[in-house]
Amino acid sequence: MSVSFEGVGQICATFLGGGLTGGHVVKMTGNGSVGACSADDGFCGAALCCRDDACTVQVGGFVSVGYSGTAPAVGYQTLAADGKGGVKTAGSGREYLVADVDAAAKTVTIML
Repeated sequence: MSVSFEGVGQICATFLGGGLTGGHVVKMTGNGSVGACSADDGFCGAALCCRDDACTVQVGGFVSVGYSGTAPAVGYQTLAADGKGGVKTAGSGREYLVADVDAAAKTVTIML
């Protein structure tokens, strides 16, 4: 039996935000606008599809994103942006439910 979190609880919204990359975590930068995260930033979701000056961002549900540094453990973990589009474990900030860690692919599935 295989396990899948794809699409579970997915909530998306379209924001203004140019120059963003799908699959990267993003932060709020203004009214209805998102931007790329710097290292240690809190993030509001993950960009799914970006065109011109708009980006669809997943703000709820399970999503898989890249991670850097030490692999997060499953369970509730404090995470922050790593400044490269992914996430990393952090000493303070918001906790996310980590449901799956793929060390070979350097990805983590979290509940936003």
